[in-house]
Amino acid sequence: MKKYGNILIIDDNQGVLTALQLLLKPYFNQIGLLPSPITLPTVLREDDWNIVLLDMNFTSGINNGNEGLYWLHEIHRLRPSLPIVLFTAYADIELAVRGIKEGATDFIVKPWDNQKLVDTLLKAAAPNKKAALDAQEGSCMYWGTSPAMKHLRLLVEKVAATDANVLITGENGTGKEMLARELHRLSNRNKQPLIIVDMGAVTETLFESELFGHVKGAFTDARTDRPGKFEAANHGTLFLDEIGNLPYHLQAKLLTALQRRSIVRVGSNTPISINIRLVCATNRDLPLMVRRGEFREDLLYRINTIHLEIPPLRKRPEDILPLAKQFIARFCKQYGKPEMQLSETACNRLEQHAWQGNIRELEHAIEKAVIISDGPMLPAEAFPLSRISHTSEEKDAPTATLEDMEKQMIRKALSACDGNLSAVAAQLGITRQTLYNKMKKYGL
Repeated sequence: MKKYGNILIIDDNQGVLTALQLLLKPYFNQIGLLPSPITLPTVLREDDWNIVLLDMNFTSGINNGNEGLYWLHEIHRLRPSLPIVLFTAYADIELAVRGIKEGATDFIVKPWDNQKLVDTLLKAAAPNKKAALDAQEGSCMYWGTSPAMKHLRLLVEKVAATDANVLITGENGTGKEMLARELHRLSNRNKQPLIIVDMGAVTETLFESELFGHVKGAFTDARTDRPGKFEAANHGTLFLDEIGNLPYHLQAKLLTALQRRSIVRVGSNTPISINIRLVCATNRDLPLMVRRGEFREDLLYRINTIHLEIPPLRKRPEDILPLAKQFIARFCKQYGKPEMQLSETACNRLEQHAWQGNIRELEHAIEKAVIISDGPMLPAEAFPLSRISHTSEEKDAPTATLEDMEKQMIRKALSACDGNLSAVAAQLGITRQTLYNKMKKYGL
């Protein structure tokens, strides 16, 4: 039987709640029961509801329906598009009509007719379910169903409507770029461009030209004026991925542009105003880098108005199978395969794997399994995953970056060569000038 999402029922009569739970179980995925509306704001924030059935009276001896109207307004304040069906034992048609004028979708009178009640609720829930599905299909993010991701999603919906700078953190493969795209999609700037810059791929020599642009003749190959990424993102969103890879001596230039809300093209003295929403992302520990003198504290404050952290997949195992099924549906469609499902042993294997590569690793594993499998069932053998057991310490141990390793190599060479810089440079296979630059960068 087709189900119509999740329904929240608020009524002070426990007998009514029990009867409705039994009646509506075949029609809804989740049925929430509240004997009092006091906790309603919290409940609305914690779960995704498709419809609310709201009683009109909760205090003994008061039957004027004002309590129901108050909570009707509160629900609409918190969730403006959520359908609300009113429920009253007093057959007050005028009150019901008033409720509909003030935003209710429909009303049901007690004692109710079972079939009429079901029909009314399903009719009210159906449009909202379609809207929810449409919104989900437009989403750039793989959310999952874990409490951590539900909380993150609610926070994103609040933050997206503002122009606050956002810092997204998380391990490799958790979906930081997808979350940046989701922030842009939900923002008021979504009709304007989203410009993505991989800071790890921008060379030091081209940093200013890439971000701020240049004018003709600024350097040898500057044959025409060229706008940079800041100008390209004007009135839209600028996403600086891997912000932790930005060398220390270039961070001040980025900070200046953000503080002044303007940039100056290379080779020019004319400031150009910019209006952007800045989103940054990194898999590095920026506060630790600040303490080590590797990242500017004032820049961290500037980019970190709102901090969104995506938890690794191993810390939300309840998301593994829902995400896997989502990937299966996508890749079956992409490769023209019939509908496929996971066998029980395959489910167990996926749930037991450490997923050090997070969602990206899961996505690739599912894609490969769909490609090589022929039948409607994906067996465990379609997932030749590593069986190596990881302790919690190993799972959460930070991975050394290339810069960390380079810094350690220079330290060892300095010690081995008793501080003789010429010998150190020769041992490392770099010039003395490069060595000076790296020592300055790492504070050695």
